[in-house]
Amino acid sequence: MPVEPVVLEQETITFRRSHFFTALSVLTFGLGVLAGYVIWGTNLFPGLRSDSQPANQPAVAATSEPQYTRYDIPTEGSYALGPADAPITIVEFSDFQCPFCKRWHDEVYDPLLAAYPGQIRFVYRNLPLTSIHPDAQSAAEAAMCAGEQDKFWEFHEKLFSSTTLGSPTYLQYAQELKLDPVTFENCLTANKYQAQIQADSNFAIDLGINSTPTFFINGLAVVGAQPLDVFKQVIDRELAGDIPN
Repeated sequence: MPVEPVVLEQETITFRRSHFFTALSVLTFGLGVLAGYVIWGTNLFPGLRSDSQPANQPAVAATSEPQYTRYDIPTEGSYALGPADAPITIVEFSDFQCPFCKRWHDEVYDPLLAAYPGQIRFVYRNLPLTSIHPDAQSAAEAAMCAGEQDKFWEFHEKLFSSTTLGSPTYLQYAQELKLDPVTFENCLTANKYQAQIQADSNFAIDLGINSTPTFFINGLAVVGAQPLDVFKQVIDRELAGDIPN
């Protein structure tokens, strides 16, 4: 069954539910604008698409009325930046070995937070695509182990700046961040956060997410390594109260 498109200045984003629903309605912006070609995980960086994005999806006509679906995305137990009472909460499901996650991080992450000082709470949840990224799981576990010593976000930055992953790299970063080496290495060896990361992945998969990065802005889905303008369109409308709760 075709899904409804999201229209953002003649670009579309689709978000597909599985397991519990056959299809879902998604954000629609830009009244009077026709929908483009709809693909799961479509992003606006030329030539790029999400790692697990299926091809050859059918074109879908635009809906006549805007429709919005907000998803309840728990954040408890996840690492977050920004005020707890920020008007905008962005939850990212991401993979430290995903090239499109890195592209988004390099080009959008800092400018986005800078554009809305004090207004965004940014939450990171793990979705390591282990079938295509063999080091994604270990990188996620290493970041969580660094978090034990209050260095999750610093480790997050290093992982996304890295060209290589694996134990030697994690231990090097731990040394650079002045982590206690024994505590950090014991955490890695014990796979202490494997179950928590798997729980994140299971939640994402049950929701129908099959590509990274996938974001939820106050529960509104934005799929793929979208550019800054796409996030600003959603956030500005949300801050203005233009999107129904």
